[in-house]
Amino acid sequence: MNGADPESGRPRAWGLRFVPTRIRSKLIALHTAFSLALAVLLLLILRPPIVDLVRASEERESRLALALFAASPDRAGATGVEGVSFSSGGAEELALSAQTASDAFLRPGRAVIGRAGSGAVMAVMWDPDRRAFLAASVRIGEARDAVNRLFLLLTLSLLGVYALIALTLEVFVLPRLVYEPIRTLRAADDAVQAGERGSELIPSEAIPRDEIGQIMRSRNQAIIKLRAQEQQLESALTQLEAAAGELKRKNHLLETARRNLADQDRLASLGMMSAGIAHELNTPLAVIKGCVEELASGGGRPLGPERLALMGRVVSRLEGLSESLLDFARARPRRTDTVGVRGVVEEAWTLVSLDRGAARVRFENEVPGGAAVSGDPDRLTQVFVNLLRNAVDALDAGGRVTVSAETTVRDAREWLSVTVADDGPGIAPSLFPRLFEPFASTRLDAHGTGLGLAVAEGIVREHGGLLLARNAEGGGAVFEIMLPRASPATPVLFDLGTLPREGGPAPPSGARA
Repeated sequence: MNGADPESGRPRAWGLRFVPTRIRSKLIALHTAFSLALAVLLLLILRPPIVDLVRASEERESRLALALFAASPDRAGATGVEGVSFSSGGAEELALSAQTASDAFLRPGRAVIGRAGSGAVMAVMWDPDRRAFLAASVRIGEARDAVNRLFLLLTLSLLGVYALIALTLEVFVLPRLVYEPIRTLRAADDAVQAGERGSELIPSEAIPRDEIGQIMRSRNQAIIKLRAQEQQLESALTQLEAAAGELKRKNHLLETARRNLADQDRLASLGMMSAGIAHELNTPLAVIKGCVEELASGGGRPLGPERLALMGRVVSRLEGLSESLLDFARARPRRTDTVGVRGVVEEAWTLVSLDRGAARVRFENEVPGGAAVSGDPDRLTQVFVNLLRNAVDALDAGGRVTVSAETTVRDAREWLSVTVADDGPGIAPSLFPRLFEPFASTRLDAHGTGLGLAVAEGIVREHGGLLLARNAEGGGAVFEIMLPRASPATPVLFDLGTLPREGGPAPPSGARA
């Protein structure tokens, strides 16, 4: 009757649990082959001595029969013993081998053992009196039958012993020591694959104290370590998820703080720009104030065309400053045109010469007429106004201010390098680290607020350029403006140096009072 294993659900034989077929067949084949080999070996070992014993008995009986036959042939023939036969005659008649006949002939009267044609043992003797060979052969049939029965009994005994051993192994030994541990091991592995945590470890009472038990204990330890590592990994993932959530929250807070900081920076920049624009208003207002005073003291005499044009440019500059403040507040895009640098420098010097006592300063504009950049002409004018004003303020006892330009190539792109140099005392080394910071001026008096260089650097940076400062080897300060050069094929839309002046067109570059 067949049943099912309550633990694994697999079929099993009556009284025996399910066992691995492959291992069982291998073990059966192994001990079967061993038992058969042992039986064959025993037969090969026992057969020769037993056969030799029977043969020795037959030889002894043949000698005795031959002696009786030689003494009394008639009496020997009358005995009629079963298995004993007597004969006499020639070698060919008795079918003697040449070796046997030769040995008997050379030793007359003595028995020589040979073989009869039937395979029976035969004693041969040469009788010189009868001039013939005498032979007596004996075959002990009972002994040979006893030997065959012994071999048969031995074979049956070996088969019985094998069957008893196989039955003992398959019923009592292997199921308990091999099949059951393997079945338990397979059931535990199936539990691991099915995810049944409660059945994946082998109970200690089911682990034998042998090599299979060592494998089971090693497996249990590996499973325990694996589960511990899984718990650690799960704990690490939980902590990582918590850290990720915390990081996400902090990133949200950081983004909020960044937006707030950007708004604050924008307000601060707006405040600084407002201060800079207020600083820039001084020059246009001074020009307008001078024109108004000239009208008031002229007794009704009208202003010349150059003064009127200058007042128009000054008013436009005031409007540009106001628009720049609105553009910053509204975040509107910067105006970009192709601007002639020489005219911008001329316009900047005109404004500075009206605002500052420039009579003691000699100005030289060496910028080529074709030098042009892309940008906002009003904002660029503001840059040069600040740089020229800074140079004039540095020349208290008079001197020279020179503006020059040249084209350079950097990073496969053409740049226009414009330098504003003076021969004054230069820049203090301690001031270089914070030269372009707001309120970094050392002349915080009626002529300086510390915003000019900061505003100029900001405008140049907005145009994608770079403002650098250094001291000349022979003395004086040098400010270099690096701006992307406009394409030569692009027409110059704004050249402030071509505006009409009193007495004719704009004067050429050179010394100016």
